[in-house]
Amino acid sequence: MAQENSVLIRLEEKANKLRHRIVDTVIWAGSGHLGGALSMIDAVTLLYYDQMNINKDDPYDADRDRFIMSKGHAGIGLITILEDLGFVSEADLRTFNHTGSNCGIHLDGNKVPGVDASTGSLGHGLSIALGYALGATQLKKDYLVYCLLGDGECNEGAIWEAAMAIGHYKPKNLITLIDRNFAQIDGMTEDVMELEPFKDKWEAFGFHTEVIDGHDSAAMKDALERARQGMDKPVCLILETVKGNGVSFAAGDYGWHYGGITDDMAETAHRDLDHYHETRMAQLKEA
Repeated sequence: MAQENSVLIRLEEKANKLRHRIVDTVIWAGSGHLGGALSMIDAVTLLYYDQMNINKDDPYDADRDRFIMSKGHAGIGLITILEDLGFVSEADLRTFNHTGSNCGIHLDGNKVPGVDASTGSLGHGLSIALGYALGATQLKKDYLVYCLLGDGECNEGAIWEAAMAIGHYKPKNLITLIDRNFAQIDGMTEDVMELEPFKDKWEAFGFHTEVIDGHDSAAMKDALERARQGMDKPVCLILETVKGNGVSFAAGDYGWHYGGITDDMAETAHRDLDHYHETRMAQLKEA
């Protein structure tokens, strides 16, 4: 138990560093998708720093696990991880979304090391992930494929075409995750295009589906380990999160899908994130 708790503490420390880095990058870029980056960062931190087989010395290692961030607008979150891993530099991060930068607001896999698919036009990532998974089987490779969707993205019909294909082919090397922050660009998901009963929909397509707190690393870790233990069905993990998590002026507000922040707002965000981190660390140390 003590060893497990030390892992969770390490992950929280890393996620805290990345949350602050996201805020910094929004300032450097002039604007960014703050809300969706902060909602997904706990899950993606868990993947990159605990779950996925990646080679820090070679982002193109043929045997690496693949991560497809179908909700490509959250690239401002993923790029902080790639910088932390050393795949891109701080100088790259400081030019995020600037004219002429390799690091556009939707990350380009041809320009940014460590990006397994160029996404941003929503609805296509799950099909790409299925292609990777089937390709691994054909090539007799052991790598796993993780695909992160946004819940608003699930308005796209292409998602359900991919789900139907996954239900048919039943790849055992693909895990679908959904950042269920209940918000999208122009409103709350249930007001714009109702998704519920969301879990039932995925189950109807043949997925083993679980609903999990997307800010609870222990719960997500357990679910991912169950998913890799040889499920006889495709796996979908619905991660319930908070858009803009940890920042008082953005948390739960769909209006923070995209936007710029002032230096004063950044100061508030950093202060809020420090408090949020202290609270989470206290809870972990008491566990």
